[in-house]
Amino acid sequence: MPNPFAKTRPVAQPYAILKGRDGWEWRVLKTYRTPDNEGKNEYSRWMVAARSPHTYGEFEMGDTYTCEVLRYGRLVAAEPEWQAAYAIAHELPSPAEYLATA
Repeated sequence: MPNPFAKTRPVAQPYAILKGRDGWEWRVLKTYRTPDNEGKNEYSRWMVAARSPHTYGEFEMGDTYTCEVLRYGRLVAAEPEWQAAYAIAHELPSPAEYLATA
């Protein structure tokens, strides 16, 4: 099965948004493996746009380890396909709905 999240998205239309403590935010723009294969490799990574107190409110784009984002971030918005693929049962707003209220 091909990776449904392999196409890079713009920062304003991420597949998912996760937030952490102290103002950290990760927007998942691309994954390099299918969700099933990510758990088989501790070095799985996502391309993200990240914002923190150290970036002065701006996003910086780059790759980060999947496990780091999942360890420190809490999902606040995601596309329905993302929720299904990652077996997330929460009722979350879409990224567009989240951005409208942010």
